Amino acid sequence: MPMTLAEYAARVGGTVRGDGAVEIERVAAIDDADDRTLTFAVGGGYLRGALQSRAAAVLTEVALADAAGSATKPLLIVPSVRAALASLLAALEPPRPRRPFRDPSASVDPGAKIGPDVHVGAQAVVAAGAEIGAGSVIMAGAIVGPDARLGRDSTLHPHAMLLAGCVAGDRVVLHAGAVVGADGFGYAFLDDRFLKIPQIGNVVLGDDVEIGANACVDRGQTGSTTIGEGTKIDNLVQIGHNCKIGKHCVFAGMTGLAGSTVVGDYVMVGGQSAFKGHITVGSRVKIAGNTMVWGDVPDDAFVSGQPAHDHRDELRLQVRLRNLDKLFERVKALERNP
Repeated sequence: MPMTLAEYAARVGGTVRGDGAVEIERVAAIDDADDRTLTFAVGGGYLRGALQSRAAAVLTEVALADAAGSATKPLLIVPSVRAALASLLAALEPPRPRRPFRDPSASVDPGAKIGPDVHVGAQAVVAAGAEIGAGSVIMAGAIVGPDARLGRDSTLHPHAMLLAGCVAGDRVVLHAGAVVGADGFGYAFLDDRFLKIPQIGNVVLGDDVEIGANACVDRGQTGSTTIGEGTKIDNLVQIGHNCKIGKHCVFAGMTGLAGSTVVGDYVMVGGQSAFKGHITVGSRVKIAGNTMVWGDVPDDAFVSGQPAHDHRDELRLQVRLRNLDKLFERVKALERNP
């Protein structure tokens, strides 16, 4: 149902500059906006584009609104656009199934413990000894393996897997195709062939962990691979066996951690980064995309490059590399005219 801009402001604790009575039907990016849309801007260039778009109103932040001066459209001003968007889009998101339901095609072992208000979708599997907390949703084709435990209000999207003996906390989300608890990549080379080392550990996910589509978290060879509360892992990320990841970290897509990598809390990792394994990364570290982390990284560092080193040093190195052609020409000129 349409709401006025003032009603949107009340929902996110923002203020309106301009006509608060304008009606809004949806939230959309600048390129998709029309005259019934609330669009959003997180930078000066975006705000200029939003004000020139077809949108009815613009969600932005205090400093940007003040810098823009008089605006041609009503503004919804908030401390953080991203936080406001999270609130607004959550209200617009299709609700998860909330009633107790078990599709006739689902396979639920009689020995599994299913909490109240759990939704089990078509062809999902809940194995012997598994436990599922109240209000959780197991979508079509998803698997909760033998003796695995899933907490309250968690969601396994289609074909996501929480495999044997693995543990996930409350409000955990595994997106489509995510696999938690596959065997770690462990082999011994003996008599000219690879001998598989059994992987008998598990994976433990803290509360509010989110694992992206087709990401993989391998079980420990012995003991546990652990991911701390609130950590978010993007699509197509690989977490090797016996890695220990702290709380509230983020890993962007196509990143890979070799086994026994230890990562502290509040670490941010850009996409396509790689970790050698058996190394320790401190807390509050920032790692730029496409970085090769081959050694330990101290707390609060910002690293990039191949191999990883201080980000400022990497920027200086890149500037020097871009100037090599000029340097070669100067050397050639000196050689021609000694």
